[in-house]
Amino acid sequence: MHYLISGGTGFIGSALIHALLEEGHQITVISRTPEKVAFLFKGATQSVALAQVNKIAKKVDGVINLAGEPIVDKRWSEARKQLLRESRVDFTKELIAQLKRASARPEFFISGSAIGFYGSHEGGAPLNEVSHPISGFTHDLCRDWEAEALEAEKVLGARVCLVRTGVVLGAGGGALAKMLPPFNFGLGGPIGSGQQWMSWVHLSDEVSIIRFLMEHQTLLGSFNATSPNAVTNEIFSQTLGGVLDKSAKLRMPSFVMKLLLGDASELLLEGQRVYPARLLDAGFEFTYPDLEVALQHSL
Repeated sequence: MHYLISGGTGFIGSALIHALLEEGHQITVISRTPEKVAFLFKGATQSVALAQVNKIAKKVDGVINLAGEPIVDKRWSEARKQLLRESRVDFTKELIAQLKRASARPEFFISGSAIGFYGSHEGGAPLNEVSHPISGFTHDLCRDWEAEALEAEKVLGARVCLVRTGVVLGAGGGALAKMLPPFNFGLGGPIGSGQQWMSWVHLSDEVSIIRFLMEHQTLLGSFNATSPNAVTNEIFSQTLGGVLDKSAKLRMPSFVMKLLLGDASELLLEGQRVYPARLLDAGFEFTYPDLEVALQHSL
C-alpha cells in the first residue's frame, strides 16, 4: 500500500513510518525538510512539499495527517496561537484541497487531534468520546481541526477517523524527554496541586491505535488515544520517581508555571480524565495499560 503521511518527522509520525516500512508499505512524507526525511528513514521514503501534493501521480491508498506545531513548548502569544491554528486547521484544509486537485480517492483519512478537545475538567469523572467539552482555546483549536478533517469524507469520499491523543510516553522524545532531566537529578515532583488528571498513552500503543484504525474499515469518527488508566499528576510523579529510583517530592508551584508559560500552563496545571471507550468497544487491546510498566519500558 502507498500511504501519504504528514508530521512524519515527529515523535509519533516517525515511529509509525518505521513500523509501516517494516511491513513493506510505500510512504510519501509531506515535509518542508526533505533532507531530514531522507536522514530519518535512510532514503526508504519519498518526500513532497504540501504545495506539491496535487502532483503525486501514484495512487494514495490512505492518508495519516499528524502535522502540528508543539503546543506546550512556548507561551501562547497571539502570534503563537495563530501559528498553532495554521499548522493544524489551515494545513488540514490545504491538504484536502491538494488531494482533491490530484483526484485522489484514499480509503481513509486519519487525522490527529488531542484530548484538549474536552477542555479543562476539574472533576474526576471519565470522559468518553461523547462527553461534553469545556470551551476554551484548546477545545476551539481541536474542534476546528477536526471539522476540517471531516471534510475529507465529503470532498474525497474517505473514511475519516479523528485520533484524540493524550500525553505520549516513549523513549527518545515526547513528554518524557522534557520530564527526565529534573527527575534524574532528584528535583522532580508534582506540578501545582498534583490533583489534575493526566491521560497518557505509550508510544507503541499510539502507533498500534493508528494502525488499528487503518485496518478496520468499519471504524470512523473520534477515538480517544489514551490508556484506560489515567492517573493524577501526583501519582504520575511518584511512579516516575519510583521507576528512576529518585526522589519526586519537589513540588512545582502553580505560579511558577504561569510565569514561565502564561496561558499555556493550563495544559500542565489542569487536566481531564479521558477514557478510550470506542477503541475498547471495537476490540483494541493495549499492550501498556499500566503506567509503571509503560514507564519501565520507555526508560
